[in-house]
Amino acid sequence: MAQPMVVSKGVRRAVELEEGLGEFSTQELYREILSRLGEDPSREGLAATPARVEKSMAFLTKGYREDPAQILRGALFDVDYDEMVIVKDVEMFSLCEHHMLPFFGKVHVAYIPKGKVIGLSKIPRLVEVFARRLQVQERLTRQIADAIQDAIRPQGVGVIIEARHLCMMMRGIEKQHSSTVTSAMVGCFRQKETRSEFLSLVRQQNGSL
Repeated sequence: MAQPMVVSKGVRRAVELEEGLGEFSTQELYREILSRLGEDPSREGLAATPARVEKSMAFLTKGYREDPAQILRGALFDVDYDEMVIVKDVEMFSLCEHHMLPFFGKVHVAYIPKGKVIGLSKIPRLVEVFARRLQVQERLTRQIADAIQDAIRPQGVGVIIEARHLCMMMRGIEKQHSSTVTSAMVGCFRQKETRSEFLSLVRQQNGSL
């Protein structure tokens, strides 16, 4: 006989809250947050804030409603080229999933083709899809690399992200000049020579790496 599933009090409470909040609109929930912060959501400056925040958050998280594989499939080309392709200094803005505060910076992407290349404009588009979700920088870096690897099976992929996090700058430790660098190296980019070439080409106009 199957044993009944044991559900913790915390999980039960979360489910109860979700079920209870489902009847409220997103704007109503934002009004409640404003009230709990000690504000008057009906005053002139805040009356339209819930609607503006709802629209803003829909834009900032639109990556959940987009398919990175489909974006790349629309711009794959057969080529006889096997040298490194680099798209660097791609501007990136995302939201930290821990505090829902922005982090922002630049993304550098490289790959060595094996019969197929990606239309250059699709690389920044791919970055945008994953960045417009609640993220951690480490996972964002890996997702970009894995999506390219899955799409064209190149000899290798390298991704580097340099970012500054407002959760470190505005709160907590409040360090204004720190930045975080993450990398994901796949295939031949794990080899020292290829990785060094990638880093050298990125450094040519970027002295922070």
